Amino acid sequence: MNGWKFVKETGSDALAAVQFLTRIPMPYLPYDPASLSRAVKFFPIVGLVIGSAAALLHQLLTPHLPRMVTALLVIAFLVAITGCLHEDGLADTADAFGGGSSREQILVILKDSRIGSYGGTALTLSLVARVLLLASLPLAQVPKYLIAAHVLCRWTTLPLSYYLTSARNQQDQDGAGQGARIAKLTTRGTLIAGSIFSLAICSFALRIHMAAAVTATILVTLLSGLYYQRKIGGVTGDCFGATNQIAEIAVYLTGVWLA
Repeated sequence: MNGWKFVKETGSDALAAVQFLTRIPMPYLPYDPASLSRAVKFFPIVGLVIGSAAALLHQLLTPHLPRMVTALLVIAFLVAITGCLHEDGLADTADAFGGGSSREQILVILKDSRIGSYGGTALTLSLVARVLLLASLPLAQVPKYLIAAHVLCRWTTLPLSYYLTSARNQQDQDGAGQGARIAKLTTRGTLIAGSIFSLAICSFALRIHMAAAVTATILVTLLSGLYYQRKIGGVTGDCFGATNQIAEIAVYLTGVWLA
């Protein structure tokens, strides 16, 4: 591959990552089924962009509004800029694993776009937890935790997609969704590079508190991955979103715990 082709493909993959994870307007990209698996390596970088934007918004609002209102508006911004992508995954996953008694039932519910009682409860608890935790963090630490949390929660997709296969069998792949486009397709190089980048950003942002945030993220990723593997034999796109949400909350929680 010549230098120009490498730069072009790298740029396309980066744009695909932003296009998939956010609602930020991007130049039109021709559809490429393999682009998402290549774009995974940029997920932590997109997390850095999103977290930095949220941190900037928090800094702009803090002098003018009560902390709880500021936290609410920051979370509303995060929901809007990501198009509820991860919230949708959390709700669908809660409905499926809460309401399904077998692998087949869980996979059927995961494909259902409607939100049930488990999903509604999980979504409500997630939003409330994030608002309360942001409002409870030491004021000077909020921007740092916003950046670290959004890098780390998007990093979770890398190990999950490296170690786990798609939960749907070959006959189901036409309806398998986005998860099948990255499950077991992340390379070792992507996992290592993404991990180094994420650790570097967290070290810069959190300093001595980095260990707690990283440990919590790894535990969430490990436990959720083992759970998905045991219940449905792999992972789906909704599972990625659910782990993402739980990891974000876990990082904020370590900050409040250590405050």
